[in-house]
Amino acid sequence: MTERRVGLWLHSSRPEAVVAAAEFARGLADRGIECMVAPLRAAEVRAQLPDLPVGTLDAQAMDVELLIVLGGDGTILSAAEWALPERVPLLGVNMGHVGFLAELEASETADLVERVANRRYAVEERVTLAVKLESGDSTWSSFAVNELSVEKAVRSRMIDLLVSVDHRPLSRWSCDGLLVSTPSGSTAYAFSAGGPVIWPDVEAIELVPLLAHALFARPLVLSPDSVIELHLLEGSDAANFWCDGRRNFLAQPGSVAVVTRNAVNLRLARLGEQPFTTRLVKKFQLPVDGWRY
Repeated sequence: MTERRVGLWLHSSRPEAVVAAAEFARGLADRGIECMVAPLRAAEVRAQLPDLPVGTLDAQAMDVELLIVLGGDGTILSAAEWALPERVPLLGVNMGHVGFLAELEASETADLVERVANRRYAVEERVTLAVKLESGDSTWSSFAVNELSVEKAVRSRMIDLLVSVDHRPLSRWSCDGLLVSTPSGSTAYAFSAGGPVIWPDVEAIELVPLLAHALFARPLVLSPDSVIELHLLEGSDAANFWCDGRRNFLAQPGSVAVVTRNAVNLRLARLGEQPFTTRLVKKFQLPVDGWRY
């Protein structure tokens, strides 16, 4: 019989995540499934399970079939740094605030061990971005699950960006910054910046200028096959290029970033057929009955 392995990735500080991880590990072990815990909190989980061997999730996938993430969207984004290149699906249990990428709330996990043991989940794929930046003699590349955010490095001045799409100039903006977002990220930073919500099964890329001093500075929805070039013009101040708020590069004037669809999609495990509309109403607590009584 082939040994099965499931990974556990925990919020960096929440004690309840350690307790929940230990419960999952014991339940899965009772069904012959080995748990591999991310290194940051593996020792804490082992302390909860002195009678049970618990592995450590290292740099390789080691045939891990699923990664259960205990935390909010930030924890899921950190887990994606490991899971995306390994193409391991993520299943999020929300222990944060909104938790848009999570599949379950912490109070909804009663049968999760059984579902995982019987592989009663489906996997959906989400668009991600690939970013390559040339700045002087330096080259920086990364991926983004939610968004690339370009943000001014000096508070007192705007930055000057020339944006091209498919090798044709689109607009030059003096602005606080710019977002290039995936549909998954459309409910995150891009939404707060005035961008539209994009259903996650729509393959698209969203472009949102941040407080641009311009008559034309509306959010744009582009083809997923678009090639987006961001030119930080000479005479501009420096800008920080952030991917998912986790990985960044300080770019100097004259830098050029190219953003395209990543060849690897994010894989998310889903336990049911909950429509995105239902998730949107629930997470944002939308007043579907209206404001009048």
